[in-house]
Amino acid sequence: MTLSTAEIIALGEKHLLGNVTRQPLALIRGQGTKVWDAEGREYLDFIAGIATCAFGHCPPFANDVLAAQSQKLWHVSNLFWNEPMVLLAELLTKTSGLSKAFFCNSGAEANEAAIKMARKYSLDRFGPGRHRIITAENSFHGRTMGAISATGQEKFRTPFEPLVPGFVFVPFGDYEALERQLDQTICAVLLEPVQGEGGVITPPPDYLAKVAELCQKKSVLLIFDEIQTGLGRTGCDFAFRHFGVTPDLLTLGKALGCGYPSGALLAAQEPAKALTPGTHSTTLGGAPLAMALGLELVGRIVEPSFLAAVEDKGRYFLNGLQKLAADLPNQTANARGLGLMLGLNLKRPSGPVSEALRHKGFLVNSTASTVLRFVPPLTVEKAEIDQLLEALISAIKEVYPE
Repeated sequence: MTLSTAEIIALGEKHLLGNVTRQPLALIRGQGTKVWDAEGREYLDFIAGIATCAFGHCPPFANDVLAAQSQKLWHVSNLFWNEPMVLLAELLTKTSGLSKAFFCNSGAEANEAAIKMARKYSLDRFGPGRHRIITAENSFHGRTMGAISATGQEKFRTPFEPLVPGFVFVPFGDYEALERQLDQTICAVLLEPVQGEGGVITPPPDYLAKVAELCQKKSVLLIFDEIQTGLGRTGCDFAFRHFGVTPDLLTLGKALGCGYPSGALLAAQEPAKALTPGTHSTTLGGAPLAMALGLELVGRIVEPSFLAAVEDKGRYFLNGLQKLAADLPNQTANARGLGLMLGLNLKRPSGPVSEALRHKGFLVNSTASTVLRFVPPLTVEKAEIDQLLEALISAIKEVYPE
């Protein structure tokens, strides 16, 4: 027996923590780019689990991988080696150009590992007093205490003070501001190549290259949080390709498991040496089920033809959003992003437009107060993008006539 939407929400409100604001929608089934609610209503999903379900919902090949691995081995902990883990590590390091991998359960946990590695590496090499990390204003790095301490948005940090000390915030894209803060107390710079939760903000074209050069000059580690931008989302295997920069540390999540909990830290050879036995671990990280799935997913994502298709569809989608913005100058400010990580910045709150789209059968995320974020499955079709654009024009006009 399937519960109704009202029954599911009532049970949830009674038994779940009220720590998130959920849309009044109970989803019970998904296939590809579509999901269905408890009453059978169909929606085109342009959220994809917040840039997570790269191949959409319930891809048959993923079901096959999980079914096959579930008959072999689920979990053994990090006390032992397992084959899918080492094969995925090999694939990710070879693809990224980095040397070592650590697997965990989420992007936030990957960022925690990166923070620990950066501080331990600096302590080992330079001694105490060089432990601070520069991050960007408007950034988002996760909900755990270390990750939230690194997040450059006060609304996420303030309720949980005192936080982990040692983080310095500078405006994203302002090289001079970052350079002024990079003194002898800094061990690392942590940045999202494109800010996601902050509103799909791309940096100036030469910004990340200049930051990388400065970090190398000052013997400071460069960490890229590619939890949202990584693994095909921007039309490249990793977003750092767009900027001609390879970081020292790279964090991944979301598309690594496409809905199955998984995260990873990739590191260059020297900083990787900092985390020796006993310094960091996780019980469930690297579990065979997650690793077998990740191996299949990443193998498909990094295929050149797949990435070329994502880039093409992203360009098509962005052109459509830019035309929409030009046609509705009173309601919209601009469209931006890379690949299939796009944002439409409105001149008024975006939440009501997101709600109007839901009533029309489209799921879109509202973030940064005025931004509609579009992160559909990477398998989305141009015809589905056209449907969304048509509904979006209608929704904006309905909510904000002029």
